[in-house]
Amino acid sequence: MTNTVRTRFAPSPTGYLHVGGIRTALFAWLTARQHNGAFILRFEDTDKTREVPGARQHVIESLRAVGIDYDEGPDKSGPYGPYVQSERLDIYHEWAEKLLASGRAYVDPYTAEQVQAFREAAQASHQPFLFRNHRPEQKLKWDGQSPLRFMSQPKAYKWHDVVMGDLQSGPEVIDDFILIKSDGFPTYNFAHIIDDYEMKISHVMRGQEFLASVPNYLNLYEALAFTPPLLVTLPHILAPEGNRKLSKRDGATDVLDYIRLGYPPDALISFIATLGWNDGTEQEVFTRDELIQKFSLKRVQKSGAHFDERRLNWISGTYIRNMPLTDLSLQAASYWPEEAADASDEYKKRVLSLVQERLKYLSELAALSRFFFVDLPVDLDLIVKDKKLSKLGMPELKAMLTSARETLETTSFSVTELTAQLNQLLVSLSQKPAILFSLIRIAVTSAPSSPGLADTLAVLGKECSLRRIDAWLNNL
Repeated sequence: MTNTVRTRFAPSPTGYLHVGGIRTALFAWLTARQHNGAFILRFEDTDKTREVPGARQHVIESLRAVGIDYDEGPDKSGPYGPYVQSERLDIYHEWAEKLLASGRAYVDPYTAEQVQAFREAAQASHQPFLFRNHRPEQKLKWDGQSPLRFMSQPKAYKWHDVVMGDLQSGPEVIDDFILIKSDGFPTYNFAHIIDDYEMKISHVMRGQEFLASVPNYLNLYEALAFTPPLLVTLPHILAPEGNRKLSKRDGATDVLDYIRLGYPPDALISFIATLGWNDGTEQEVFTRDELIQKFSLKRVQKSGAHFDERRLNWISGTYIRNMPLTDLSLQAASYWPEEAADASDEYKKRVLSLVQERLKYLSELAALSRFFFVDLPVDLDLIVKDKKLSKLGMPELKAMLTSARETLETTSFSVTELTAQLNQLLVSLSQKPAILFSLIRIAVTSAPSSPGLADTLAVLGKECSLRRIDAWLNNL
């Protein structure tokens, strides 16, 4: 194992890159950046039957979208390429020949039907099926087209996992597994070990589903005379209810879906980093630089991490609230409603400053801001749905709104004067803000909610505000 920190993210191009995959990449990236090491992207595409067209590009776009940059990869040359397994077949065959020469590999002569018969016989005798109990007596010469199996040497193992701690297994879990398939492609079990060795990977990070295979990997490391890298097993990301792994039915687990919805990349990174890790404090929102400084594999938890979209929304909203308005304007440029197409940048910036506090992600901008750009239809149901306003009769509401219009007509529509005049109107009408201000807000926005009333009126301006109030007066 190299003394230089070299981590890798090695997905199979079999679908979109989900949150769990991004977390694996993020933890590897943080470890490399923290130690001034290298982070490598490698595609493990040895199972051609499951490969999805466009999946490689999707992975690259996803990593770029969240700001996880790699130092070496398929589109970024490095000293240990190629970085796509299907382009490294000669390398795997060379190592397979070495295992054959040392007596640690053999040609598998059996058909699928014969192997199934072995399996059924084991089941009938209530014994675990182990391929090593059926090794062929005759050693065949490998033609490069027959399956090649590893000849295991069963033994007990003790090893240290950076996250899971000290682990051990007995010889009964060791078995002969396929190294090279009949199509000439290596299996994951073989190829990733060769690649990690050749690329001088120092840390191997992967999910718990691979933990049971580690004893077989250790057996192969020994046969190849490789020193294993540091093994890092990451806990599952669990569904919100916590009783199963996160899956597609739990929401937009494709990370690009979150980017399209307008979650800031730094907010996503902060949220994903804290799925199974914390720095030992109460801090929940981290900048990218803070994560590089504070991240430690020793503080990754063993138990599963719950995926809580409400917490993601809170973190994302925190990022948006703290974002400089100029930066937010640039990121929000494609999320405005269609009605804002002809509005000036200065006007949109004023609107954005009002709704910034309410945004959890940028695609909410259209619904929250539409009334700033177009007169929405009068919707009397907004009165009916308001618990306090619905108790008042139409004549009382109309009289109250008429008084509000008369006051607003004499106002300069600065935020300061609007606030003073509206507060004075409360006194003169002996009314509560929850009633008077709600009525005015509904009349000028025709929306179920809005930013502060005085701020909203000031941005809309006198002409627009009075026109909308008149429309409501005609309908009350």
